[in-house]
Formats: sequence, structure tokens, C-alpha cells
Amino acid sequence: MGLADLGIVLRDLGLLSLVVAFMAAASFPVALHFREAFALGPLGLTLGVALGVWALLYWPFRRSGETRLQHGLLVAALGWLLVAVLGALPLYLVSRALGGGLVFPYADFTSAFFESVSGFTGTGLTMALRPDLLPRTLQWWRSLTEWIGGMGVIVLMIAILAGPGLSAATLYYAEARTEKIHPSVRSTVRTMWWIFGLYTGLSVLAFFAAGMPLWEALNHAMTAVATGGFSLWPGSLGHYRSLSIEIVAMLAMVVGAVSFVVHYQMLVGGPGVLWRDLQTRWLLFGVLFGTGILGLLLWRALPAPEAFRVAAFQYVSAMTCTGFQTVDLRHWTEGGKLLLTAGMVVGGAAGSTAGGLKVMRLAILAGGVTWQVRRLLSPPDAVVPCRLGTECYSAEEIYRRMSQAAALFFLWVVFLVAGAFLLAVLYPAGRFSLADYLFEVASAQSNVGLSVGITHPQMPTLAKLLLSFHMWVGRLEIIPALILVRTLLRRR
Repeated sequence: MGLADLGIVLRDLGLLSLVVAFMAAASFPVALHFREAFALGPLGLTLGVALGVWALLYWPFRRSGETRLQHGLLVAALGWLLVAVLGALPLYLVSRALGGGLVFPYADFTSAFFESVSGFTGTGLTMALRPDLLPRTLQWWRSLTEWIGGMGVIVLMIAILAGPGLSAATLYYAEARTEKIHPSVRSTVRTMWWIFGLYTGLSVLAFFAAGMPLWEALNHAMTAVATGGFSLWPGSLGHYRSLSIEIVAMLAMVVGAVSFVVHYQMLVGGPGVLWRDLQTRWLLFGVLFGTGILGLLLWRALPAPEAFRVAAFQYVSAMTCTGFQTVDLRHWTEGGKLLLTAGMVVGGAAGSTAGGLKVMRLAILAGGVTWQVRRLLSPPDAVVPCRLGTECYSAEEIYRRMSQAAALFFLWVVFLVAGAFLLAVLYPAGRFSLADYLFEVASAQSNVGLSVGITHPQMPTLAKLLLSFHMWVGRLEIIPALILVRTLLRRR
């Protein structure tokens, strides 16, 4: 990479740091409202550091050339790490001011960094054993990182910032997004933010109507629609023991896991769009199928109504990559954990806030394999069309799509298995099972947040960094991370 390329990357990273500056500025009213004067200094320092990074990186290189795809992928890979480091500052500084300990675990910067990565990647794994005892400013900060991160820090930067040479389309695609509502990428992301804000507001009202206090409704709505999963209670939404709250949460999670293009089409053309969209159908079928199988597994130990209620909530949370829980998963059977792991790996729809491999890639692989079998069973000269939903694809196009989906699936499994192996090495033998390690790494890599108890403020530092790596690489969908490594290792 030449100096000109480096200038482009540094300029765009400088713009990303402004996102954290805006977040810090927006958090001052929370600290003032709840009279948490101890948080004002940390927020001010975070604001100053973020602005300093912006001045240091953006200003000298503001006249650099136009961002191309190779630059955008590097900005995406490095940008998520930059905002995670900056976003860890309020968590770290406030916890240090309050004395640290297990109640304020972020006094250890590794834990603060872990929490920040988890928030911005929309994962929801947490170091907080008692989030209900955190200051309101930190509760808000955790929710805000997930709300911003669910849509994407780069998407927010595109929506509110513009600079010379900044290519909105390149950065949008670099953040693993391809769907467009309007011809202009900036118009697309602004419409997406409008829809996202609308659903967040509706979710706040629904949670409040279901019995949540307003502050809790606001925070849980932000993390539900963002499919993030941070909660204000140690038992997550199981704290409320409320069927109405669980129903609202499941609806909000599914909303977050549906493509924004489909939401826009539905708002314009009516709810029939949901059924006509291939991804949404697969998502709903996957949730129903997984709930049914999981409910049958739980039926052995629970009455049927409770078994299917628990199964529905946990599987919706897993497949939408949200991470809310209503029960303790540590004592579940290996079969139940592996079924949730499968749901987490598949994930939600492309173009949504959900993580995972995305149901569209699964649909492409399944449709392509079915097409290949039909070709083998047909006469040699027969023309066998390949249909996915309402679209018909040529052989060249379906092969291209299948190869892309298969390559990412292979990389995903390799990273998952390698991560589970390394996590097992870091823990004493016999403490957790192989299914537990696969579950925790899949939860991190798919940006889900469900946990079987491995994630803990006293876990080994290397284990925290390992899961942080998987959250990061999963949010990037692996390729930008590999390009970053290749760029760093490539000889000039």
C-alpha cells in the first residue's frame, strides 16, 4: 500500500471517530438528567479524544483521493477496532471512578474493550454481572453502542457526514451491505435510519404498554430492534416473567432481522411483501421449524405450553442474532445447545441488523444443490432453469453465487472450529463441554450474545481477546479481516 492509499484510509478512519464524538455529546444529557456528575469527566474526555483522533487522521489527509473498494475494506476492518477502543473509554473511566470490582468490571480495560466490541458489533455478550447496578449513563452507553452498531458505524457516517473523496457506495459495500432502496446510497442509508428509528420508537411504546418502566423500555427497544441483546437485568428478559413482554421482544427481534428493503416495500405496498420475499419466508420457516424441534426436546423436562414458550423465545433470539434470554442455558442438553448453535450460524436476512451467515446464502446453497440434482436426473440436452423465489438465474450466475456462498460458509466453519479449540485450550479440562465452546464462539462470531456461562469478567484475558476477535471478524463477514491481514503481511 502506497502513501496515497494510506492517506485515504486514515482520512476515512478519522471521519469514523466523529461517530463516537457524537455519541459522547449525546450522552451528556443522560448524565445530567440522572445527576451522575462522575460521568461528565469521562464523557468529556471521550469526546476530546475522539475529536483529537479526527483532527490527527482526517485533517492532514482530507484532500486524498477517492475511496476505492480496497480502501473501503481496510476502513471497515480497522474502523470497527477504532470505534471499539474509543467506545471503551467511558466504560473504563467511569468504572475506575467507582472503584471497579465485579459490579464495575470495566475498570479492567480488556473487559471494557470486550464490552465495547460486543456493543458495536451488535453481539450482546457482556462482562456485566449486575447491569441493573450500573450507573444510568453506562446503561445508556451500552444500549447506544448496540443501536448505532446494529445499523453500522459506517452507515451512520455515510448518512450524516460527507467529505471530499468519500465514496458512499464503496464504504457501503465494504460493510457487507449490497441492498439498495434508492439509486443513491446516501438516500438509501437515510431511509434505512428513518425506518430503524420508527421501529425503535414503536418498540419503546410496545414494551411500555406491556408493563416495562419507560427507561427499561427505551433501552430494551434499542437493543431489540438492533438485534443486539444487552439487557438491564442479570436474567435478561427472563427477569420480567411476562408473556406480553416476551411477545413484544420476539416481534422486535424479527423486525430487526428482516431486510430494510423489505420493510420499505412493506410500508409502501402493504404486508403481502413479507410473504413474497424469499429471505423473509426462509427466516420465518426457519424460526418455526427450529422452535418446533427445540420445543420437542424441552418437552421431556417441561409441560408442553412452557416448553414451546421457552423454545420460541430462545430460538427467535438465536436465529435473529439478538441474544436475549428468558432461561439459564447452562443446564440444557447438548442437543438443545447445538440446535441453538445452528440457528445462530444461519442468522437473519441480508440487509438487516442481524448477524450470522444470512438465510439468503443458505437459500442459494440449497437451491443450487437442488438444481444440480435436477440437472443430473434430466436428459443431457435438457435445459433446467434454476429459480430462487421469483427470480430465474443462468448457470453462470448461479455458479458464481454458489461459489461465493460456499467460500464464506467454509471460512465461517473454519474460524468457528478453530475458535472453539482455542477457547477449550484456555480453560481447565472438564469445566465445559465441546458443545459449550462451539456455542459460545458461534454466539460471538454470529454476533448473537447468548451464553452458556463462559463469558465472565474473570475469564482469562486471552479468552476475552479471542471472543472479541470472533465478534469483530463475524461482523465484518471475514473477508475484510483477511484483506487487512494480507495487506499487513504483504511485502512492498
